[in-house]
Amino acid sequence: MRIATWNVNSITARLPRLLAWLENSGTDVLCIQETKCSAEQFPHAELRELGYEAAVNATGRWNGVALLSKVGMEDVVAGLTGGPLYEGVDEPRAVSATCGGVRVWSVYVPNGREVEHDHYGYKLDWFGALTAAVGQDAAGDRPFAVLGDYNVAPTDADVWDIAAFDGLTHVSAPERAALEALRAAGLTDVVPRPLKYDHPFTYWDYRQLAFPKNRGMRIDLVYANPAFQKAVKDAYVDREERKGKGASDHAPVVVDLDL
Repeated sequence: MRIATWNVNSITARLPRLLAWLENSGTDVLCIQETKCSAEQFPHAELRELGYEAAVNATGRWNGVALLSKVGMEDVVAGLTGGPLYEGVDEPRAVSATCGGVRVWSVYVPNGREVEHDHYGYKLDWFGALTAAVGQDAAGDRPFAVLGDYNVAPTDADVWDIAAFDGLTHVSAPERAALEALRAAGLTDVVPRPLKYDHPFTYWDYRQLAFPKNRGMRIDLVYANPAFQKAVKDAYVDREERKGKGASDHAPVVVDLDL
């Protein structure tokens, strides 16, 4: 089974590239973040033509997550149980389902904006709710993974220049402690080291030639329980999909499982 995660940064803007990538990549299950559309606007028909059913948690212009599957989809849950609100809104940042015997979550962790911003506290609270919500699945015998845009670089090696991030979000100690708490719940980083490139970044800003200069970050992650981890045969960042006109600022992260 091939499972992937991809922050598409607007499924409407990226639809032609998404459909082409799905056709060419052989992906069975795809976790999507930043759909930036309502549930009614989601391109179910186009995806069904490729054999995918979809579970969507999206409300409009910002945020939004989805799961696509060619191997079945059961026990769909939209949202994060016990998750915090931001300015009174339950943002659409999580959706989960069982696909081909694997329990999968697609998550879009809040950005945090600035360390002193209210959104930063919301981000840490959201991580805490996620850790509490996944504990039972993480401890089970069924393969289980939380895939998505975590908006945290786990180590200094996961950003192009740690000095450039001094005092900023995505690398702060509390954010990394939140990741450590998630690992302590029974999950492991599936792609912790370079497999093809010296720095397997997953995100590059559109500005200042960040992608050609490889000034990126590894913030799109796959955290999995032992049953999932044991089945992993390969994992890589599809850096080629970040190239060219109309690309998302994130690249897909792909994991192959032998179940």
